[in-house]
Amino acid sequence: MTYAVIDTNVLVSAMITKNPEAATAKVVRLLLDKEFIPMYDANIIAEYEDVLHRSKFPILPEVADALISYIIEHGVETSRVNFDEPMPDEDDRVFYEVTLSKEDSFLVTGNLKHYPTSPRVITPADFVNLI
Repeated sequence: MTYAVIDTNVLVSAMITKNPEAATAKVVRLLLDKEFIPMYDANIIAEYEDVLHRSKFPILPEVADALISYIIEHGVETSRVNFDEPMPDEDDRVFYEVTLSKEDSFLVTGNLKHYPTSPRVITPADFVNLI
């Protein structure tokens, strides 16, 4: 089974897009179809809760809550593996460090430039193709 950390920007994009064929929407469908196992820690869940409930996004709170609950229920809570190198965006460190906790896992993000170059950090479209 494939394991993946889903960056918050992927969830937001999936939930606000009007295009059901968007790669981000497909990632969420794969999640709901149990085609991969999401990985998270408490900091990632806290960010999901904060961002998905922002009033600037047209996301119903109950829909955001249901998605977060699904990730918790069907995912794997894991520890972070310390990554000592500088990150382009320090706020995203947690996503990368959780990804490092499981061999052969992926970080799915729309912001590749926020992370170190790695075959484990992939776009939603590449992840859909991988699955």
